[in-house]
Parts: sequence; structure tokens; C-alpha cells
Amino acid sequence: MSHELSPALSTAAILSETRFFGDLSAAQIERVAGLAQIEERAEGAPVYRTGEPAVDMYVLVRGQVRMTVGFRARNTNAGDLLRRGEVFGWAALTPACNLRVANATCLAPCRLLVINGEQLLALMEQDHTIGYRLTTQLTRLITGTLAAFAGG
Repeated sequence: MSHELSPALSTAAILSETRFFGDLSAAQIERVAGLAQIEERAEGAPVYRTGEPAVDMYVLVRGQVRMTVGFRARNTNAGDLLRRGEVFGWAALTPACNLRVANATCLAPCRLLVINGEQLLALMEQDHTIGYRLTTQLTRLITGTLAAFAGG
């Protein structure tokens, strides 16, 4: 993303400026925005941990989040540093295996747009155009995440 997401942006504006949701029409983005809410997290606060149920997915509006792969009590430095406008927590859109596969921790105070995965999946089922476009983006997101973890 070439520009910063303004904290004053509406939920729909935040979604429209992400790569993940950016291909949706304004009306489709409004439907997704109706499922979302803003949350604030403190520096050092976990967003989620490996093995937890994946209920929500996130858009980072402000701050910085570190993703690390965790296995039992060990964490690796391999992963990714997320910035404004990035979508993460994709496991919430994989109902067959919706457990977290990484840890996400706020490195600074963060503002997150939180979208319930079950509700978004239901919307994707109702509107197949939304479903197709977001499934295509989900594939890109998962592939990119795995490549980042593999690359360390």
C-alpha cells in the first residue's frame, strides 16, 4: 500500500483500500463492512495464538503486528511483520481446519478491523461473486503467508 489508512476512514473505506477486499464493488464492500467492527489492542497484546479457534479475520488499520510460527512452547522468528492495510487471520475462512497456525502479536498499539469468519463465509455463500473474489484473494494470501514463513 502506498498510503496510510486514516483512523477516520469508515469501515467500508478501510476495506476498499485493502488488496484483499479491493476488487469488490462498493455495494459488496458495504455488505462486508456490516460484519466488521473496530478494536484497539495495546502494545504487546496478542491478537491470537497458535492452536486457538480461528473465529475472526483482521485488517490492520494502525500499528504493527508480528506473525510468528509457533509449535507447542517454541516460537520461531520466521514469519512476517504486518503493516497498515494488511489482512491476516485467514484461518477464520477455512472451516474444515479453522485453528490458528501462527501467533499474531501487536508490536505497537494497534487498531484492528475485526470481521467474523463465519458471517463472512455465509455472505460469500449468499453472493457467489463475493465468494469467488474473496476465495481468489484467500488463495493468494495463504500462498504469500506460507512463502513468508518458509523464507524466514
